[in-house]
Amino acid sequence: VQLQASGGGLVQAGDSLRLSCAASGRTSRYVMGWFRQGPGEEREFVAAIKWGGPSIYYGNFVKGRFTMSRDNAKNTAYLQMNSLKSEDTAIYYCAAQCVGRDCQARASYGYWGQGTQVTVSS
Repeated sequence: VQLQASGGGLVQAGDSLRLSCAASGRTSRYVMGWFRQGPGEEREFVAAIKWGGPSIYYGNFVKGRFTMSRDNAKNTAYLQMNSLKSEDTAIYYCAAQCVGRDCQARASYGYWGQGTQVTVSS
C-alpha cells in the first residue's frame, strides 16, 4: 500500500483546507488516520476513521473544526479543516492499517504517506 497526501498549502487564519490521502492499494478494511508534526514538535494524532464508519476519533485539539471522512470506492481519505489557526501549521501525514490497540498512537500504523505542508498565517 502506498499513500499519497495532498491538498496542503498556505492559507490565512480562519480559512479552510481539504486534505486528501489517496491509497494505491486496497485500504477499505484498514483504519486510516491523520497525524501532524509542527516545527520542533512530536508527531501528534489528528483523526482516525474505521473502515466501515461511522466511528471517527479526533485529537483533543480539534474541537469540532476538522472532519475526517473516507471514500472506500476511491481508496481515499479526507480531512476537512475549517477555522484554521496559526498553531495548525504542520506537515500533515496520512496513515493506514492500524495494527495496535491504540489507533491514536503513531506506532500502531503500518503504512505512511509522505506528508503535505499546511501553513496558516495569522
